Amino acid sequence: MLVVRALVVWLVMMGVEFAHGGLRTIFLSPLLGDFRARQVSVFSGSVLIVLIACLFARWLRAETTAARLMVGFFWLGLTLLFELSLARYVFRRSWESLASDFNLLKGGLLPIGLVVLTLSPLLAARLRTRQNDA
Repeated sequence: MLVVRALVVWLVMMGVEFAHGGLRTIFLSPLLGDFRARQVSVFSGSVLIVLIACLFARWLRAETTAARLMVGFFWLGLTLLFELSLARYVFRRSWESLASDFNLLKGGLLPIGLVVLTLSPLLAARLRTRQNDA
């Protein structure tokens, strides 16, 4: 049941991220250029992912650290498969262009967003615990 719930939350995340990407393309890319806009959106997208994880943390019912990490790695795998497939085969981006998103040394910040995504179930649990303690 946890896998089904994790899949549902991931689908919500991807819907939000799809809208986020559309807004980036319409508003931010013309101002900053595509690459710089993708860099900026890694941070705004990371905030959105953590917010969604917080909103769904109780419903997800990943109660242990191991379960939360399993969900995070599940989301990571789905996201990599989805993003690379969509970018390569729908948007026709080259492998070189895709690799640039992952190259921290050349300003590609996607790995940061993927780490946040992977850890977002843990972050959400911590944030919710801290909120409940306050």
